[in-house]
Amino acid sequence: MQAVTLKDYKQRVLRVLDYIQAHLDEPLPVDALANVACLSPYHFHRVFTGMTGETMHALVRRLRLERAAWQLNCRSDGILEVALAAGYESHEAFSRAFARAYTQSPSAFRRLRLRNYALPARSRIHYEAESHRVDFRSVPYRPFAMKVSIQTLPARRVACVRHVGPYATCGLAWDQLTSALGATGDLGPGTQMMGISYDDPDNTPPEALRYDAAITVTDDFEPPVGITVREVTGGEYAVLTHQGSYRDLGRSYRHLMGTWLPRSGRELADTPCFEIYLTDPDSTAAADLLTDIHAPLIPLTP
Repeated sequence: MQAVTLKDYKQRVLRVLDYIQAHLDEPLPVDALANVACLSPYHFHRVFTGMTGETMHALVRRLRLERAAWQLNCRSDGILEVALAAGYESHEAFSRAFARAYTQSPSAFRRLRLRNYALPARSRIHYEAESHRVDFRSVPYRPFAMKVSIQTLPARRVACVRHVGPYATCGLAWDQLTSALGATGDLGPGTQMMGISYDDPDNTPPEALRYDAAITVTDDFEPPVGITVREVTGGEYAVLTHQGSYRDLGRSYRHLMGTWLPRSGRELADTPCFEIYLTDPDSTAAADLLTDIHAPLIPLTP
């Protein structure tokens, strides 16, 4: 792979924004948008959010509301028709969302003939009635206390328990895994505790989030009932050490994917990120927890 630039990443995001503007009336599945961006579905959300300052779903929802505001003033469509076009299933749900955004009900907005349709957005991406050509202002670079390094890591064999649901409730998976490996004598000083996240919580319903609680094991490990074994791919990884609560990991992911990556000259490989937990949450204050975030990289070619 040849080095990529910040301009390359901005062009990818621009292609996605063009596509969204031109297809606001249609479903916008993640896989299709990731394909437009030439990014892995594993990582598309975080790169998009990190560069625009807004999740993909939040941006689409806002653009549809901005279009609805334009329709209310410039067309004679009924409010229910406008609501359905904006993706709402009822007049009431649309009216609540519209009032939260514009501090006016749809009928009051139409009656007052308000002309400012643009809702606040750091990226300055707004609905354009006459053209789908867009530009955006990427989130500016700011120095970040947690530095990123590139490391070459070996493949690792891990024992796993899959958790589906909010990431904050993965404790039962960890209890099952540590209990099983403790009983077989496979928990030792050399083992590493890892978490493999398959979905972005900013863009995936909490009940659908997938996460593997994982612990490194030896080649001759035989998994007991309820435990699966997989290999974590070796190779080059961008590594950022996050200090603080697990609840704040998203901030570090956004910096890694949206600020560091577009300026690094590197691209992400089509495998999930993973975390290595360096401290014990049972004996460490939340503010002092250390977590290494690993993002897989495509190797550079000479």
